[in-house]
Amino acid sequence: MHVAGFGWFMKGALILEDGTVVEGEGFGALKDAKGEVVFTTAMFGYQEYLTDPSYKYQIPMPTYPLVGNYGVGAEEHFESEKIQAEGLIVRELCEKPSHGGMVKTLDKWLEEGGIPGLQGVDTRMLTRKIRNSGAMKGIIKLPYDPRELESLKQEVKAMKGISEVDLIDAVTIKKPSVHEPKNAKSTVVILDCGAKFSMVRCLMERECRVIRVPARTSAKDILAYAPDGFMISNGPGDPSKAADIVKNIRKVIDEQLPTFGICFGNQLTGLAFGGRTYKLKYGHRGANQPVKDLRTKRVYVTSQNHGFAVDADSLEGSGLEVTHINLNDKSVEGMIHKSLPVCTVQYHPEARPGPWDNDYLFEDFINVITHHKSKK
Repeated sequence: MHVAGFGWFMKGALILEDGTVVEGEGFGALKDAKGEVVFTTAMFGYQEYLTDPSYKYQIPMPTYPLVGNYGVGAEEHFESEKIQAEGLIVRELCEKPSHGGMVKTLDKWLEEGGIPGLQGVDTRMLTRKIRNSGAMKGIIKLPYDPRELESLKQEVKAMKGISEVDLIDAVTIKKPSVHEPKNAKSTVVILDCGAKFSMVRCLMERECRVIRVPARTSAKDILAYAPDGFMISNGPGDPSKAADIVKNIRKVIDEQLPTFGICFGNQLTGLAFGGRTYKLKYGHRGANQPVKDLRTKRVYVTSQNHGFAVDADSLEGSGLEVTHINLNDKSVEGMIHKSLPVCTVQYHPEARPGPWDNDYLFEDFINVITHHKSKK
């Protein structure tokens, strides 16, 4: 946050739950931010990931040192209506960005969105700390007065962890929304647990009428739309806290409806079949995560943003089998059901930001829907 008339940045600080204090310069909105501090290895795409609802109650920190060099473009690049992350931590903010599609600077965009940022900190050190100790609760304090430090340390320790906060209701759509392409051939209902706009776009490009419904919509109401397919979206928080949503998902799946789960949707599907989930130490966030398809042996570079995963051992006897694994830690990255038309991935085939190598999965989903319709 520039101080009017002076041209310099306000003093700020990051306080972590382990007592770490890192001073820096504030930008964006002049306010505090609270959330889980996580790192992302994406070298680009801050406009997309900051508007990703999966970042609710989180403060992302890119490992790439220079951020903001291409500014912020048109809203067509947003993944939701607004910035969802609670704050942003960077090594260096580019104050004079340059790009033909730029409409404002990152600093200005965060200021208008009411989101604080902190620059001038050692993000390499903080990333190593999170890798060693795990994601931590943190507070960005703007402006920062060292005399407040002891009270801030107590405040961050008293904060709720991400598993203690109901985040789905904070990001889900409030009422159903219909998206009509010119020549709709199929209807897909998206259970919106924090769905990215790109999921809707990818389906519409494939001539699907898309109906986004609130996360807690009953199975009866979902089926009343007579959908040809069912998609379970990404979203924030701990999937084990969404028991009522999991029950509805299982009821829809039991109707033999072609189902595709992405990210949070992968975890909820695992729970729907009696599996378990667990919290990753520091999660997978970035546009360069290696995933291996166990069926074809091919390795894909993927876009990811999640802090929880499905326990592979808990799937025994569930009917689900693991199809993809993360090559960094061997965690579950995809599943398929042996007899039901259910397929899920933990990564983001729609990317944004990230490589588009995996958007073929939308084609696969449409093919399943087409095949299922032909048997009726």
